Amino acid sequence: MEEEREQKQKGRICVTGGTGYLGSWTVKRLLEDGYSVNTTVRMDPEGKRDISYLINLPGASERLQIFDADLDRPDSFAPAIGGCVGVFHVAHPLDFEEKEAEEVKASRVYFHRRHHPFKRQAVGSDSTVDEDSCTDVDFVRRLESFRGAYVVTKTLTERTAMEFAEKHGLDLVVVAPSWIHGPFICPRFPDSVYICMALILGTFSFSKLQGVFLKS
Repeated sequence: MEEEREQKQKGRICVTGGTGYLGSWTVKRLLEDGYSVNTTVRMDPEGKRDISYLINLPGASERLQIFDADLDRPDSFAPAIGGCVGVFHVAHPLDFEEKEAEEVKASRVYFHRRHHPFKRQAVGSDSTVDEDSCTDVDFVRRLESFRGAYVVTKTLTERTAMEFAEKHGLDLVVVAPSWIHGPFICPRFPDSVYICMALILGTFSFSKLQGVFLKS
């Protein structure tokens, strides 16, 4: 009874992109800390996607709910976010070829605020230092590099999130890691871990990342 009362006091948290490297770890840590969690998964039409590593997490059977949602269908996130006191928005499309306008992808960070109010949001972005040292998107566009659209979209998403939070009084935290590596619980080997290990072992060469800026 005491444990149930504590869970209600902590509230329910939504984690978008729960099957990913960062998303799955976020779900795991929240469950370990006693939170109830809603997470979104982009289900395949045939239902063959393995999400057992989420379902089998300690506490998942009592406090984890999994929702089918896709960034191409922003309204599909509404059920997962309903009733939550906070959102970890870590889902992001890997569109290196810029098949969709950058502004359209960046604007998706707001889909959930239109439907349900919540207290706090954490956004996973790319490597920056603070709001005054963001990547120069015009310079990145001029480079026409392979991953330029991805870099620009991450930057626009972060800027848009901060503007929206200021306008609507949202408690926003932007987490901008330059690289993520270490243990993983998802079955697929994360690209960032693979590249990190390959660089150490000398089995992979990585070209200079143009267009990403860091202030010392």
